[in-house]
Amino acid sequence: MNIKAILFDHDGTIADSEQAHFEMWREVLHKYNVDLSHEEYKSQYAGIPTTENAKTIVENHSLDVEPITLVLAKTEITNAYLAKQAFPLMSGALESVRYFYEQGLQVGIVTGAGREGVNITLKNHGFEKYVSVVVSGDDVEHSKPAPDCYLLAADKLGRQPSECLAIEDTYNGSLAAIRANMKCIGVSSSHSVRDAFSKTVYECSDLGKATKWIAENVQLQSSR
Repeated sequence: MNIKAILFDHDGTIADSEQAHFEMWREVLHKYNVDLSHEEYKSQYAGIPTTENAKTIVENHSLDVEPITLVLAKTEITNAYLAKQAFPLMSGALESVRYFYEQGLQVGIVTGAGREGVNITLKNHGFEKYVSVVVSGDDVEHSKPAPDCYLLAADKLGRQPSECLAIEDTYNGSLAAIRANMKCIGVSSSHSVRDAFSKTVYECSDLGKATKWIAENVQLQSSR
């Protein structure tokens, strides 16, 4: 692999936000007598845009409510959270982003969620100077697991997909990168999630291990 750009997922990869999103969905669904389990959330909703999650939740639980009602409720809770604070960072996130930047690689963030959460992460955690491009679910018609967001990120960076390496924490996210003809590393603290990854070049439990593996096994080419 001759890599010139590293593309990070945001929620669950850079930002330690999945627990917060899980609790937000639990709050939304409590009104409809749905006791959302962490297993269901992680396997079906993590890494997927709110609009798609709302449709799936309505179908899975046979709810008598329009998906847009759930979307609006989830968005309101999320906005209230982000108005007070940024999501905390995953362990090793800033160090990993800084390392690849210092190696001369282009760094991007590719998320299936909205842009606002990423913007707040960049601003509040000092990522702005390291990140060259952000692509969110707002920027594409078809979000993850479709490849559109990763293809757009590569195009914005002026890179071929084969010159980019993605780092993802969910199966659907990894599928999006692989469908875009990118190599992908799966990073999750969950054994079951790591077991679900398919066609990733490496799976591990945290960004520190992922960064070390890339440094030792991938040919990194400075873009400067």
